Amino acid sequence: MSDKKTLFIDGIEVEIEGERNLLELCRKIGVDIPTFCYHPELSIFGACRLCLVEIEGRGIQSSCSVPPEAGLKIHTNTDQIRKLRRNTMELLLASHPQDCLKCPQSTKCKLQEIARKVGVTDIRYKLLTKKAEKDTSSYSIVRDPAKCILCGDCVRVCSEIQGVGALNFAKRGSNSTVITAFNIDMNKSECVNCGQCAAHCPTGALTIHSEVDETVKDINNPEKVTVVQMAPAVRVAIAEEFGMPAGVDSTKKIVTALKKLGVDYVYDTNFTADMTIVEESTEFVDRLTNGGVMPMFTSCCPAWIKYAETFHPQVLKNISSCRSPQGMFGAIVRKAMPEICGKDNKDIVSISIMPCTAKKFEARRDQFLKDGKYEIDHVLTTQELAQMLKSSGINLAELPDTELDAPLGAYTGAGVIFGVTGGVMEAVLRYAAEKVGGIKDAIEFKQVRGFEGIREAEVELNGKKLKLAIVHGLANAGKICEQVEAGTCKYDFIEVMACPGGCIGGAGQPISEGFCKKQQRAEGLYKADEKCALRKSQENKAVYDIYNKYLDGGPATHAAHENLHTSYEKRAKISADLDINKV
Repeated sequence: MSDKKTLFIDGIEVEIEGERNLLELCRKIGVDIPTFCYHPELSIFGACRLCLVEIEGRGIQSSCSVPPEAGLKIHTNTDQIRKLRRNTMELLLASHPQDCLKCPQSTKCKLQEIARKVGVTDIRYKLLTKKAEKDTSSYSIVRDPAKCILCGDCVRVCSEIQGVGALNFAKRGSNSTVITAFNIDMNKSECVNCGQCAAHCPTGALTIHSEVDETVKDINNPEKVTVVQMAPAVRVAIAEEFGMPAGVDSTKKIVTALKKLGVDYVYDTNFTADMTIVEESTEFVDRLTNGGVMPMFTSCCPAWIKYAETFHPQVLKNISSCRSPQGMFGAIVRKAMPEICGKDNKDIVSISIMPCTAKKFEARRDQFLKDGKYEIDHVLTTQELAQMLKSSGINLAELPDTELDAPLGAYTGAGVIFGVTGGVMEAVLRYAAEKVGGIKDAIEFKQVRGFEGIREAEVELNGKKLKLAIVHGLANAGKICEQVEAGTCKYDFIEVMACPGGCIGGAGQPISEGFCKKQQRAEGLYKADEKCALRKSQENKAVYDIYNKYLDGGPATHAAHENLHTSYEKRAKISADLDINKV
């Protein structure tokens, strides 16, 4: 006798295999029921009332909030359900701004997509759009409350995945809204700039703060020399914006595209990812052997850094003082480019292309303001790069390959895997295994790979066992911070990335629901790593050439520390500068 439990969806018998709700079962068999508030990585909310199904004997119910039961008979597309969905969409559209043509989310807006799917051709209700001031205060995110449909996705991802809670519901009934604490501007709130709220927002209520126009203006200025660095996760995601599969390595096509736009030099953040490994590993070994503050946290993720500064300042002394690869690249550009291009720094425009919205905030930290000029002038996300190319009539899929420029375009496989959770840790182990353990053929450390929120690993180097932790999602990082603060942490070295999956799941990446595309991007990075002739950071000769020429010959020197390291500061969760009229 079979132990299988089944139910029926539109007459098709479907096996129940651990799905949380009827919505997941319907999607498993290819029935795409529309919804705004459901997300596979978040808790069940049941707010939008779009995912209606009819259950025989029980009537119409929300499929996201009903757990599967054996024997149920479900209908997903009756006349009544179609009418209810259309009515719901018309009501939502009646209270939504009708400015789709100029909305940054246009063509990617889930409101538009679902309105078309359910067949809305007219809005029979009076238009009653909300009047709300747009918040552009954040370097990373623009918040337009008038476009909020109260799905709660931003509230839940900020609380459940990131453990921050910068956004929440306020007021009741028709006055309900999503706001920051005391309705203060985003830049004064406890927001850590990770942008996951924007990545999960189905409308234009939360979008990326664009720097496209300023960047194009500088590229088109003949008096300026433009220098671009490109992060590892960008190359395995941007292809999605041009109809190609996720995970395709588009590095050389991106170089071609940027040159067509008029960029003078195209380099790779992987170069300073390798440099980060040299610096960070040196710092770790020094702490380990000379009684330094332990455990040591990685410092590559700016959202994690701001989270620690805001919520766990006690662990700031545990965080590596190394800048992120973006931050290091900004410093190296200002050191090396005047000699390379023959221009003064005031005429050199440093541009980053990142998978991350927090990098925009990082580039504007006071620590990176030198001689009245920020070391990085503009930070674009993967989405913004795609927009810039499309607006210039450039189709990435049709371009030939072009090599990165030298010398800052040289990199190893260790730099490539920085873009996925566990990648920084694995790169460190490749360095430490040789430099500390004397093992030259140790390359792949698959025990640190995976997508669990908190992963543990143990390695032995030179007779000493090291306990390692790999964390992604700031709520998980908070759990580790609490252990450190309580003195119960058992780890020696901890990698933290704010976004689910690491940089491959950054808020600046093409929008994707669930982990499927993130996994494909991760696979793309590991394949790119395997193709590299050099796979350990210490094998990057160009890095040591820069050390010798500009940084007193190597890591741990005064020049290296001054240019490649930084400091952190305790932050208040909410700015004391409150506008009482907005509360």
